[in-house]
Amino acid sequence: MNMTNKAKAVVLVSGGLDSITVLAMALKHGYQCHTLSFDYGQRYGAELVAAEKISREMGVTDHKVVNLNLNSIGGSALTDDAFAVPESETEGIPITYVPARNTVFLSIALGWAEVLNADNIFIGVNAVDYSGYPDCRPEFISAFEAMANVATKAGVEGRKIAIRTPLIDLSKGEIILRGLALGVDYGLTVSCYQATESGEACGKCDSCRLRRQGFVEAGVSDPTRYSV
Repeated sequence: MNMTNKAKAVVLVSGGLDSITVLAMALKHGYQCHTLSFDYGQRYGAELVAAEKISREMGVTDHKVVNLNLNSIGGSALTDDAFAVPESETEGIPITYVPARNTVFLSIALGWAEVLNADNIFIGVNAVDYSGYPDCRPEFISAFEAMANVATKAGVEGRKIAIRTPLIDLSKGEIILRGLALGVDYGLTVSCYQATESGEACGKCDSCRLRRQGFVEAGVSDPTRYSV
């Protein structure tokens, strides 16, 4: 298929395990991928470096970083220094939940999709290993997609925009196996909530625990670089 004839897609990439797997899936299915990352005031910047590097190496059409300032409203251990990143399991929605983050991210992705005339937005949300975040659930995605097709010029004119969530029902182990089959190098990804500048993981936060367990479930070696 000629590049100009490929269906366009905006793919949200954080530099973590899930989002890079989604990118590999979108590329495998022949989409012309435009990757989108957010510098939203998070504690750790290594993920943004990883997101850009991996996107370029995987041959995306272009990569964009949007600067936000979610730390100005705080309310999360990822954006507010008043809260520490928990290093043990907690009940309920954890303090690492960033208020309305995926709503904000998808809204900006939706705007870029309209500019690009892209009918597909890919996001690596997961309803199995999702830390209890409400904006990773299927009902949120369905509601956002319905809103997107009411709120946009594209939707009003009959060009429907789809929110694609290929990982929504997969375990972390299943995600890893799908990615490995597509050639994803997980050693390049950064998932830790408090990674060092060089991308080393703490091995203690919720994201690290889920990631480590995923490699155990998949039965493959964990290529993550841990600081301890």
